[in-house]
Amino acid sequence: MGNKRSGGGLSPAQQAAKFLGVSVLAGAVLAGLALPAVGAIGLAAKGTVEQFDEIPANLKRPPLSERTTILDAKGGEIAKVYSRDRTIVDLKDISPYMRKAIVAIEDARFYEHGAIDPKGVLRALNNNAQDGGVSQGASTLTQQYVKNVFVEEAGNDEKAVAEAQKKSIGRKIKELKYAIQVEKELGKQRILQNYLNITFFGQQAYGVEAASQRYFSKHAKDLKLEEAALLAGLVQSPSSYDPVNNAEVAKARRNTVLQRMADVKDVTQAQADAAKKKPLGLKVSSPKNGCITAVSGAGFFCDYVREVFLNDPVFGKTREARSQRWNRGGLTIRTTLDPKAQQSVQNSIKSHVYKDDPVATAVTLVEPGTGKVVAMGQSRPYGFGPNDLTINLSADHAMGGSNYGFQVGSTFKPITAAAALEQGKKPYQRYSSPYEMDYPSPVSTCNGSWSNNEGASLTNEDPKEKGPYGLREALAKSINTYFVQMISDIGVCPVTEMAAKMGVHRADGKKLNQVPAITLGTDGFSPLTMANAYATFANRGIYCTPVFIESITGPGGKDLEVPKSSCTRAMSEKTADTMNTLLRGVVEDGTGQKAGLENRPSAGKTGTTDERKAAWFVGYTPNLAGAVWVGGSGSKGVKMENIRIGGILHDKVYGADTPGPIWKDAMSGALEGKPVENFVTVPIKDPNEKPRDDDKDHGDKPGRDNGGNNGGDSPWPDITLPPDVIGGGDGGNRGGNGNGGNGNGNSNGWNFP
Repeated sequence: MGNKRSGGGLSPAQQAAKFLGVSVLAGAVLAGLALPAVGAIGLAAKGTVEQFDEIPANLKRPPLSERTTILDAKGGEIAKVYSRDRTIVDLKDISPYMRKAIVAIEDARFYEHGAIDPKGVLRALNNNAQDGGVSQGASTLTQQYVKNVFVEEAGNDEKAVAEAQKKSIGRKIKELKYAIQVEKELGKQRILQNYLNITFFGQQAYGVEAASQRYFSKHAKDLKLEEAALLAGLVQSPSSYDPVNNAEVAKARRNTVLQRMADVKDVTQAQADAAKKKPLGLKVSSPKNGCITAVSGAGFFCDYVREVFLNDPVFGKTREARSQRWNRGGLTIRTTLDPKAQQSVQNSIKSHVYKDDPVATAVTLVEPGTGKVVAMGQSRPYGFGPNDLTINLSADHAMGGSNYGFQVGSTFKPITAAAALEQGKKPYQRYSSPYEMDYPSPVSTCNGSWSNNEGASLTNEDPKEKGPYGLREALAKSINTYFVQMISDIGVCPVTEMAAKMGVHRADGKKLNQVPAITLGTDGFSPLTMANAYATFANRGIYCTPVFIESITGPGGKDLEVPKSSCTRAMSEKTADTMNTLLRGVVEDGTGQKAGLENRPSAGKTGTTDERKAAWFVGYTPNLAGAVWVGGSGSKGVKMENIRIGGILHDKVYGADTPGPIWKDAMSGALEGKPVENFVTVPIKDPNEKPRDDDKDHGDKPGRDNGGNNGGDSPWPDITLPPDVIGGGDGGNRGGNGNGGNGNGNSNGWNFP
């Protein structure tokens, strides 16, 4: 308030000026609050000077929240998400009619006064005094802009929003001081631009561009006179004048704006009269907000992108900071989603599992070597309808998935096999593998040993399945007793350590159970985890963390840092190549025959769990890995016997007969047009078996395959599987470790491939 005297106080002239300013301020406060003026000015003025001086000098103007656009890897739009639907535009990109209309109806003297309009204050005070109550306020466009800044800063906090709009003298004083500052800093044109971008127009539309799109499906720069008048009239009360729900009232308000524009000479009376006669001319665009609007069933992928943003420290030190940044929006997020792969997944899901089936399916595809998640879908659509879900069945609980994930059955056995090979076991390692046996005891673990104190036992699927077996036949037939003997031989710790190296972690975030039954897939995992783990085999032993985001561009074209995939060696190339050789046989002659791809080498493993409450197929080619789960989406699960899925009646559901074909169709479409690549295979010579065709090193190398896999010959021509095993299950886990069944990662029922 000017320079102080050497004694520290204001001069008499300065004090008088300040008193005069406060008097005007008090009147403005009263007018802005729409209170009767008689006898109140002195009361309002008391203490106002002190309050005014205590307000910080600078108004913090947070970036306006905008839409965020999520794109696929090719640049196609997946969805728009926003806390507030807004697209910021320059004043030059707003129709001149709109600029004039908003000024005419909200603050006709905008270009003639400063932050406060004394004439407007006196007019409001006089009218309020005559009415003896609420009549009108005197807030300038600048003051309204400042109030909107307070509201924007409050975000989605309802209490903070109410406080920002509270009709109190304190709030009004704060608004006035900042209005003075804004007038000095920004100038009229910038204030008008900011006001038109920040204000709310109803129907979830913030800012004039979003409003123009919502009501007229056009850009703000193309608004006609009558359209601009309609939007300008909404600002005072968007709900009362809503043209979608109250057309007659909205039209009357529009015509009031048009007349006001004529009165202040922004348009001629003839122009205003002609515009009044025109219909509202609405061309409403429905709000399309959030992952529920995602194309090609990518709602769950879209939601996972949001979870990545909210959980990764690269986007902010705290979850609150990341949430604020997400809600502020204005981002363009290019993701790893391959539209062709995503459409293939959706087509496969729809042809095999209906959304109103008693069970659901979830499918995730991952690119080996990069960790890029290229597709993610499920049979229950993203939404809130009777057969919809907002739970991502492909994800961990912390990322929007189910509470515990799903037991994976025999799809865990390759992890045990890889751990054994790393421990020096031969690829033809043999175990007696009886049809029925007790769990061996004790078995070493990472923190001691496990003992079968209650005499728990297990069986294979078929009484005819009696060993001894070697590893490749045990994998092909998925012999339960073989893998329990294997984990008992090498110990549990090497297996859980291998799982960790391959990114295998429980969906509920807890540690893997240190029990032999883990080899039978008794812990709960997500399809994303399993797909990415098998991608390690395809990548010749190198595990890469999954990624969903390629790049993010913020407002103004600024690039943001994004999480990158981290790749580490989980096993030797020799071990991975051996596993690829073994698992290739599962889809060629073993339980996964129905999933085998045509004219393209593939490998994988089936799995079916306790009481057939979950069935799996996890498989891969050298350039794509995928996991398919089928089961009940609720906590109790669904016993899949005598059940109709996708219109087909199943006596019993196995990993090969439902998940297998889903995987095959999804992968076939996703890989169409991509190079055919071969696995690097190794010779497997079992001294206890007669020579086989696959015991010769085929010399397969990574790259294009011009003639299939050695003419398509089976590497196990002399293996004959029982009829109830081919295309079905093969083993059982009966009993447990005596420590509570499923709660300890063991099962009290059957565990099939």
